[in-house]
Amino acid sequence: FLFFFRMVEPLEYYRRFLKENCRPDGRELGEFRATTHFVSSGSITTADGSALVKLGNTTVICGVKAELAAPMVDSANKGYIVPNVELPSLCSTRFRSGPPGEEAQAASQFIADVIENSQIIAKEDLCIATGKLAWVLYCDIICLDYDGNILDASMFALLAALKNVQLPSVTINEETGLPEVNLKQKNPLIIRKHPVATSFAIFDDTLLIVDPTVEEEDLATGTVTVVTDDEDRLCSVHKPGGSPLTGAKLQDCITRAITRHKEVKKLIDKVIKSMKSK
Repeated sequence: FLFFFRMVEPLEYYRRFLKENCRPDGRELGEFRATTHFVSSGSITTADGSALVKLGNTTVICGVKAELAAPMVDSANKGYIVPNVELPSLCSTRFRSGPPGEEAQAASQFIADVIENSQIIAKEDLCIATGKLAWVLYCDIICLDYDGNILDASMFALLAALKNVQLPSVTINEETGLPEVNLKQKNPLIIRKHPVATSFAIFDDTLLIVDPTVEEEDLATGTVTVVTDDEDRLCSVHKPGGSPLTGAKLQDCITRAITRHKEVKKLIDKVIKSMKSK
């Protein structure tokens, strides 16, 4: 009967659980999905940095490839960071093969905005020679299994992958003007901030639940994603339409996001430390 009820009246089915301050998967409203084996760094050997993140069933892999290029004329002392989120058909039946859909484009733009707003990496640090040479970081974030909350998982994967990057030493030969790459001498990226995303689904215009599954996102009247950094600074609030939030509700989201940031940062640092010790 419960299975049939869930199929026919999914929203009413969820409401019965939410009234008891719990969810069908057993979580409380403010409880995140399991973070066991959450981050695996260095997952792609051909990339300069990579990480695999599993948030519940949502699985995302991020690979960072570094290339040399000339800086832009108006940003002669800066490199580039180019993020791209892919939601291929293999990760869910809701996506089709072909050009990136609306959700993938929105996720890519969200990641680009967070990189810009949080100053996760100072683009000046990617410059090798002003006006001549700089690093370009291509950050490909690919979803392998889609079960909601793609933004949190993508940000976690990006941050872990960037912390895993090792770039070779590069100098410019004064005589030839050509770059010389020393693959024996590699240095990690300077990560200046650690932005962490925390997403919420809004039910019946008032009730907030964290880390929503795809089913919860579909039934919700809106979603909101809050991004904070190491100094508890608000980097970004992403709210694509839906139910409006009161100031008090938004403050509640920010407070929970700050707590979540500390948990995620601790987890990523633990994984990076274990990778270095191997």
